[in-house]
Amino acid sequence: MARHAAYSAFEETAADSGYVLVRVIEAKGSTPRETDAWMLVSEDGMFGTIGGGRLEMEAVEKARAILAGSATSELALPLGPAIGQCCGGHVTLSFEIIPPQRFDEIETLVKTEDRADPEVWLFGGGHVGRALTRALLLLPVKVHVAETREGELALTPDGAEQHLTALPEGLVASIAPGSAVIVLTHDHALDFLIVSAALARDDLAQVGMIGSDTKRATFEHQFIREGGDKAQLGKLVCPIGRKIADKRPEVIAATVAADVMSALAEWRAGGPQPAS
Repeated sequence: MARHAAYSAFEETAADSGYVLVRVIEAKGSTPRETDAWMLVSEDGMFGTIGGGRLEMEAVEKARAILAGSATSELALPLGPAIGQCCGGHVTLSFEIIPPQRFDEIETLVKTEDRADPEVWLFGGGHVGRALTRALLLLPVKVHVAETREGELALTPDGAEQHLTALPEGLVASIAPGSAVIVLTHDHALDFLIVSAALARDDLAQVGMIGSDTKRATFEHQFIREGGDKAQLGKLVCPIGRKIADKRPEVIAATVAADVMSALAEWRAGGPQPAS
């Protein structure tokens, strides 16, 4: 996992002196990050973030002072008046030295967060699928790519889990609850089978299909004609992404990735959300 690999690289920079675990233990009002956000600070390295800006600069300075011998273990900051950060909320940070013999504890924390990342399943590994895979690999999600074409799947960017199958719709039942499913295959009939299987579930954060308003209308007509529940169509996002003039794969991928992350966040906050 990319996050775990980044932690391992950071750990090497702190092998002798250890590092400081900085946590947001209280966040009131408008703040850059939420309670329990954390970062690690060594003498010359950082891993993670508590929100950036002046707040994070102050935290890094305090953490390095602690490594140098300061006894301060907590810092309370009203963001507006104290440090000129425009959020205006109030953040309290804790600081804890993590010596080398406790590195395993933090590695476990990183792995636990990695395992908790939601899944995004992309059915279709063509130009848009690959661009979307690259965009999603930068985000805290597990990316799966399913394809019927071995040659296209072989072009999948490193870091995504690959699934070569003649019957991709058969994978839908095993997808973890709370996942997002985005369908962008080369075959409308295949799209129909996969989307229909996804709509039959009521525990997915998002079901999306690449296409147009016309493609959606055609899908809905066929779905109802073949006995599908009309109410389930409210869960379908099609077209996916934002309606902008630039239709290059990378641009489409950027807008779809943003929508996927929004849907995943809404799901975690309160369960199923209606499609817009």
